[in-house]
Amino acid sequence: MRRIHLVVAARPNFMKIAPLWHAFSRHHEFEPTIVHTGQHYDYHMSTQFFEDLKLPAPTINLEAGSGSHATQTAAVLVAYERYLLDNRPDLVVVPGDVNSTLACALASAKLNIPVAHLEAGLRSRDMSMPEEINRILTDSMSSILWTPSQDASDNLVREGTDPQRISLVGNCMIDSLYKLLPVIESRQTWKQFDLPQDRYILATLHRPGNVDDPKILSTIVKALERISREIAVILPLHPRTREQLQKQGLLDNLDSMQNIFMIAPLGYVDFLSLVHKSHLVITDSGGLQEETTVLGIPCLTVRPNTERPITCTAGTNRLVSAQEIENAVLDELDSARPAPCPPAYWDGHTADRILADLDHRFQNPLGRV
Repeated sequence: MRRIHLVVAARPNFMKIAPLWHAFSRHHEFEPTIVHTGQHYDYHMSTQFFEDLKLPAPTINLEAGSGSHATQTAAVLVAYERYLLDNRPDLVVVPGDVNSTLACALASAKLNIPVAHLEAGLRSRDMSMPEEINRILTDSMSSILWTPSQDASDNLVREGTDPQRISLVGNCMIDSLYKLLPVIESRQTWKQFDLPQDRYILATLHRPGNVDDPKILSTIVKALERISREIAVILPLHPRTREQLQKQGLLDNLDSMQNIFMIAPLGYVDFLSLVHKSHLVITDSGGLQEETTVLGIPCLTVRPNTERPITCTAGTNRLVSAQEIENAVLDELDSARPAPCPPAYWDGHTADRILADLDHRFQNPLGRV
């Protein structure tokens, strides 16, 4: 029996890990354990996501909490090393690019425990982003690099990575989307706002570059106010965004707009129900760029770059600045919705390919795990 640790930290990790947990649980050769680092922990929201994705409660919560990048990374590193010393697995799977991804990969590598990086090879080429640093360092320590798309594999090869460490498997987040799509379609969350489908915009912003800069945040708020005169805006507020809006004196102004619906963060199914029937999405999230590409929903990503360029070249994503949001929305309102055209291997079977890859690697006499 191969013991596998599946690390989760932030909510996007849950959707990436869920298909793997279900696949491993069906396979008699693997024993999966969910390790929650507690990096981003809201009891109610974590519980809702686990219920939506039909995941068991984590075996352990390291309760790392928030803090600066150094504080958070160090807390996870120390706590996970302590757990590994008493609960040594055969493989540690770390998804994404948050601080816990790097910390758990480092703790494992230093104890000579093989690491698999789920969503390896993504690059924004922007070293001012902490996530880019986490991606590069995690890839350098990982024995297995599971990439979501060909461009990610190409990035690793260009960086001199041994091709035998790389496996193009697809996108686990899309596995979760396809599995729950019937439930998502039946939920009809948008009806709570007395809005017709396809006649509202969903906006979600949380990155420091957008919400911590008073000038940029003010520009975004003014754009949303003007857009709301043309079409309703549903705005689930990340705690960081709410705090900054309050600090800048912008929250009450947004709240007074009749066609802007500020709401608390939602569970996975409710949120994707809103995405699925929206006219377009405004975001700075990574995962939403992928989900909208598969669903054929126009997506405006308020960032100067993306680690998921395939969503721009093969999908529905478009990069915009805060100053460009309003005009970009007006352009999209006059355009027909594009037909979905998911990249190769974004087909709902990524976890199956990962399982087959692991079977091959564990049976390989060269021991490339």
